[in-house]
Amino acid sequence: MFEEMKSRHLFGWMLGASIVSIFILLQVTQNPLIIDVALQLVFYVVVPVWFFSYHFKKRGVKLRQIVFFRGTARWLLPVFGLTALSLAFSIGMIWLLLRALMPIAPAAVDFVLTPQPLPDALWYLVATGFIVAVIGPIAEEFVFRGLILNRLISKFGFWNGLGLSSAIFGMFHIDFFGAFMFAVVASLLYLKTGNLLIPILLHIVNNTVAVYQSFVNPSFPQWLMVTSINDLYTKSMPNLIVLIASLVLLLFIIARMAKGLEDQLKEDQIFSE
Repeated sequence: MFEEMKSRHLFGWMLGASIVSIFILLQVTQNPLIIDVALQLVFYVVVPVWFFSYHFKKRGVKLRQIVFFRGTARWLLPVFGLTALSLAFSIGMIWLLLRALMPIAPAAVDFVLTPQPLPDALWYLVATGFIVAVIGPIAEEFVFRGLILNRLISKFGFWNGLGLSSAIFGMFHIDFFGAFMFAVVASLLYLKTGNLLIPILLHIVNNTVAVYQSFVNPSFPQWLMVTSINDLYTKSMPNLIVLIASLVLLLFIIARMAKGLEDQLKEDQIFSE
């Protein structure tokens, strides 16, 4: 069903809606916080809801066919475990990239590690936190795991489609490598279960921790997070160990989840040839 939708149509509508929204909002208010939240809602709620509602209705597809609670409970513990592994890998990878950049671009590293002041408006922090932690993951899973993944798999095959969709997801995030690995895991969870709710839960838990790190405690976990240039060196060993261990475990889990999945998908006709 997803593979019949045109992803370029969705991104075209998102771009057009964003341009129109910016124009209208600038006529109504000059408050950058209001504009920011409004654009996030347009990008993550208005356009995706319209797009998928239209195509679901057109094809006679019910939402409960792709998002359902049946069998979800047994995936809750794995979701939390995979979230911990993905976050550990991301933290370690960020340390590695900053450490590699330090000799050639110290000013850039210093800028990245310098805490940016948060707006004083509590409503903005709450709204943004909720959008990033809950609304964003739901929209992104429908777009990346639902639409883009299925389209690319149907066009280029299982592994090529999986890799390309994960790379596209990674390009929309600052931590490309961490986001890429996360996308691979989320994609396999969806393909294995046929239930978008599973990767949505994974994404929500992951982003909730990210919101906590950004808005509440930037040094969490204290023993691992790099918050200063000095940390790049004093926390090298724990970051290196966590990076290697999380990568090995993630690759092992990915291999286990992917085993036989391509043939299973063909037999179940989840994607069309």
